[in-house]
Amino acid sequence: MQRFLAALALTALPTLAAAQGMPGQHFIDNWDLDADGQVTLEELQMRRSDIFYMFDVNGDGLLQGDEYDLFDETRAADIANMGGHQGNAMQPVNQGMMRGANDANGDGIVSEEEFVSASPAWFAQMDSNGDGVVTTDDFGRGQGMGNGNG
Repeated sequence: MQRFLAALALTALPTLAAAQGMPGQHFIDNWDLDADGQVTLEELQMRRSDIFYMFDVNGDGLLQGDEYDLFDETRAADIANMGGHQGNAMQPVNQGMMRGANDANGDGIVSEEEFVSASPAWFAQMDSNGDGVVTTDDFGRGQGMGNGNG
């Protein structure tokens, strides 16, 4: 079952690594639910909820132990398959999905509420120009995100 989920995730989980070409384009392509070229906080929260349920193998509303380990492994493989972090522009995207960034109470278990509730802070980190949407402009040209300019 875990192998099936990992394979599914590699094809369905929005890729967290930079695509060849414009930094952030692959992120936008996968998180922009209405295909308008920008990701809103609402879209980000909806996608994070989908991702949570994809990895909640036992359906108990928690990502714990092996489930979060599988999520981490899947992201790492996805990033490697995309060539890693080009110029570190995508580092904050991956960091916002790590267990520590989502485990608000520090108990090692991430509930759906914790995972989705982490969305606004993650979104603000990615919205480097502070315009309320995430576009490829927020990823710069390999300069990184969340540089305090917004």
